[in-house]
Amino acid sequence: MSNTEYAEETFARSPQPTLGVEWEVALVDPSTRDLVPRASEIVDAVAQSAPEIHLEKEFLQNTVELVTGICHSVPEAIAELHTGIRAVQAAAEERGMRVWASGGHPFSDFRKNPVSEKQTYSEIINRTQYWGQQMLLWGTHVHVGISHEDRVWPIINALMTKYPHLLAISACSPGWDGIDTGYASNRTMLYQQLPTAGMPYQFENWQQWQDYMRDQSISGVINHTGSMHFDIRPASKWGTIEVRVSDAASNLRELSAVVALTHCLVVHYDRMIDAGEQLPTLQPWHVAENKWRAARYGMDALVIASRETDERWVEDELTDMVEQLTPLACELGCVRELELVLEIIERGAGYERQRTQFETSGDWKSVVDMTCDELDTLTPLGF
Repeated sequence: MSNTEYAEETFARSPQPTLGVEWEVALVDPSTRDLVPRASEIVDAVAQSAPEIHLEKEFLQNTVELVTGICHSVPEAIAELHTGIRAVQAAAEERGMRVWASGGHPFSDFRKNPVSEKQTYSEIINRTQYWGQQMLLWGTHVHVGISHEDRVWPIINALMTKYPHLLAISACSPGWDGIDTGYASNRTMLYQQLPTAGMPYQFENWQQWQDYMRDQSISGVINHTGSMHFDIRPASKWGTIEVRVSDAASNLRELSAVVALTHCLVVHYDRMIDAGEQLPTLQPWHVAENKWRAARYGMDALVIASRETDERWVEDELTDMVEQLTPLACELGCVRELELVLEIIERGAGYERQRTQFETSGDWKSVVDMTCDELDTLTPLGF
């Protein structure tokens, strides 16, 4: 197909609000605490010992991505990820490595972390150069099934009003190149430098999205990557909305809170459409400001909460959201996981724990150790 041709996407449509989760983790050396480019060994080893576990090789050779199947509840998805991460940890330990998860590594040198051998990855690096080479970043992607493409963009635009909330509870990338950046999520600021990444435009309907993607195809933009890597985007092949706002959680306990909040929000807005209610939106400049405030201040962010520019503390917003969404969470089978949002508020988000550890020890290596340990100490409910 030439650049002047474009086949419109067919949205697969999901009759139920099913759930899928992708979680990126990395391998580190237990002595140096630096990243190790041996993910392919782990993926191959687990494929032999437990072929039912779905792992993927990612952009960086140090990264393993855990992928759930189509799930119907948060506990189901988390149980699948729990089985997967234990298998990855066992394979890594056998080979003298530890498993680590976070939004960004606090001191590893991007020049020493090779990209996986895949043509599209090489094209990304060739095109983006310095910024693409710096992508030592890891995220959490949550897919929720949507029944019709006409619902996709109204729901995405509504979700963007909750961007700072999803980021604040997951932010865990304060360190970069050996320094404390002062940001809760440095990953967020770095990732948006890529030309196909960042906030989605507030398309009004599916046809506007198709017109946009046609333009991107004709102009050659997506020939390098195959898609747009927006913070929230349609995943037409699966019939889902894919929410990519959150840093990669360091543990399954907090990951389950992020997934529960995401699942509930998407279904909540979908139900509003059923009821004929107007979904919330914010001006694009308010959405952009909220994204920056959450990346910078995390749980201490003062966020813009209305089109009238009313402001509220994100912790207060999150507390109210948990209360509002609890009846729906009961229906979706994730009320206990949703309540873990309140536990994150009380304990402190990942970036807060990492920063405190660094300030106490003066050593980012101890932060890597602590973060690795959290895979075992902050366990999901029921395990």
